[in-house]
Amino acid sequence: MESGLRHYLVVTGGYWAFTLTDGAIRMLVVLYFHSLGYSPFEVAMLFLFYEFFGVVTNLVGGWLGSRIGLNLTMHIGMGLQVVALAMLMVPEAWLTVPYVMTAQALSGIAKDLNKMSAKASVKTLLPDSGSESRLFKWIAVLTGSKNALKGVGFFLGAALLQLVEFRGALAVLSSGLLLVLIVTAVLLPSGLGKAKSKPKFTQVFSKAPAINWLSAARFFLFGSRDVWFVVGLPVFLYSVLGWSFMQVGGYLALWVIGYGLVQASAPKMLRRSHKGRGPDGATARFWVFALALFPAAIALGLQAGLGPGWVLVTGLIAFGAVFAINSAVHSYLIVAWSDQDRVSMNVGFYYMANAAGRLIGTVLSGLVYQQQGLVGCLWWSTSFVLVAGLLSLRLPRAAG
Repeated sequence: MESGLRHYLVVTGGYWAFTLTDGAIRMLVVLYFHSLGYSPFEVAMLFLFYEFFGVVTNLVGGWLGSRIGLNLTMHIGMGLQVVALAMLMVPEAWLTVPYVMTAQALSGIAKDLNKMSAKASVKTLLPDSGSESRLFKWIAVLTGSKNALKGVGFFLGAALLQLVEFRGALAVLSSGLLLVLIVTAVLLPSGLGKAKSKPKFTQVFSKAPAINWLSAARFFLFGSRDVWFVVGLPVFLYSVLGWSFMQVGGYLALWVIGYGLVQASAPKMLRRSHKGRGPDGATARFWVFALALFPAAIALGLQAGLGPGWVLVTGLIAFGAVFAINSAVHSYLIVAWSDQDRVSMNVGFYYMANAAGRLIGTVLSGLVYQQQGLVGCLWWSTSFVLVAGLLSLRLPRAAG
């Protein structure tokens, strides 16, 4: 148990470092290319391959991790991120839309290899962690801390853009991640999470109804966030409200940090209602329908002519808190409902749905914002949440 905990902490540390670069590069790309005159839809297109290859990576990555080991897939992800960051350090004339999309494709592959490896490792490294509530705690801490650090990455990206400009920021991020890659490669054991038998690729597709319904709900849950958060919100804050790069990056960073802290605290917040057990399908249903109230309320506030700054700041805080609980419950259920020998493949399949939801949300964020504004993005978000709720009606009541 002691060595398992130590390795869990190494995995978490590597995941944290990667997450800093992932948050920073997203903010760098959105703000830098918008400042170059790219339209909201063109900015969204820069992330198209990032999200698309995230779908492919999650489908293949879980199967690959079960065959070669989760530590190796995590390090491949880190290495690809270093290459993706270095690709963007070329002269400005080279930064065409296809070139940046290619670099972002590598970054998307890297991100989902790293995320799948880290989350699947929890069940492998802590197999005797005890009760369902203990497993819920470990997963929530990993996921919540990751999201808090992604918020720090947003601020880091905006700050580096303002202080050392685009290429200087990329140099700082790539060199730091390369150092972490070397350290974790030395500290982690080989063969982590490798299945006892060599699974066939067709086994990637889950035959468990609970996993399939949860994955479908996850698609719409994360689409509901990204349809207004990825492009529409930062562009609105910068171009309509007149916020600076630092203000946009700082606020979104604080939001994601708060989101991560709520996510990490979810087991404590839900402890009384579950009496020592982990969440189940009923928990997921309750919180997803509660979430639908918030994008709708923000849209109505903006349509009513209330102060947009006040409506967005307060509304986004409330949305983030409830979304964080939804995400924590989902992240627990996918691990709790998976057998240990299939956990990497189930997690990969599930995060394939997550990445697909982010893909459609990202594309719609630019397209809908350009045609219908931020209010249109928020109504799309509301409809996505409601679909996630309807799909959650098929989730089993008891975990396991």
